[in-house]
Amino acid sequence: MTEARDAILATRRGRTILAPLGAAAPPDETAGYAVQRSVAEATGAVPPAGFKIGATAKGMQAYLGLSAPVAGFVAAEGLHAPGATLRFADFLAPGVECEVGVRLGRDLPAGPCTADEAAECVAEVFAAIEIVEKRYGDLGMLGVPTLIADQVFHAGGVCGAPAAGWPGIDLGAVAGRITVDGVSKGEGVGADLLGHPMNALAWLAASGCAAAFGGLRAGQVVFLGSVTPPIWLDGPGLVEVVFTGLGSVTLRFT
Repeated sequence: MTEARDAILATRRGRTILAPLGAAAPPDETAGYAVQRSVAEATGAVPPAGFKIGATAKGMQAYLGLSAPVAGFVAAEGLHAPGATLRFADFLAPGVECEVGVRLGRDLPAGPCTADEAAECVAEVFAAIEIVEKRYGDLGMLGVPTLIADQVFHAGGVCGAPAAGWPGIDLGAVAGRITVDGVSKGEGVGADLLGHPMNALAWLAASGCAAAFGGLRAGQVVFLGSVTPPIWLDGPGLVEVVFTGLGSVTLRFT
């Protein structure tokens, strides 16, 4: 585990591609989440500021060659306020995703739960932008456990203002769109996320990620998944995500 963790941290420091880890690679998803927890401990991110779920939409699963979602921790320093301005050069081949985000109002223990039980723990919902990095070569050669260990592309995120009307919002029906410099790059609906965003939150609670971090805690942010594939950026620009019923959020790369 230590060798895998150190290799991941070295690529982060050097902003280089993560190569397959060979004999050091975690052998399965449980081991992948254990390495991810070790990365979090080494970077002072325990408890984390939140979590991201990847591949909750079928289109994203197909894009990544996965058959089920995967998850990663979110560090506090990676969370940014609406309208944040970040340096493009500080990221490795960055991209952005069109996310439904939530903030928990109470703890959600690790283990199986229903979508309704998960929803009862949500204090806020909002439009969000996840920042991802294209820091892998051949995903097939890298392997899903190593992808998990490296937080599944995650590099940060921007949280929009809390939407008015929760818990009365039908998150399955909200429609999202992402634009870059005013040009539409993709759109989707909340139901794309495992049928309903709260299904995604319930999946996270029962996941190996939640088990590795001792469950989900009040105050943590969760990026529930992107309703579009990642939008890889060619350079600086203005990114905007808009969801009906949730509002909008922007991020500028300079």
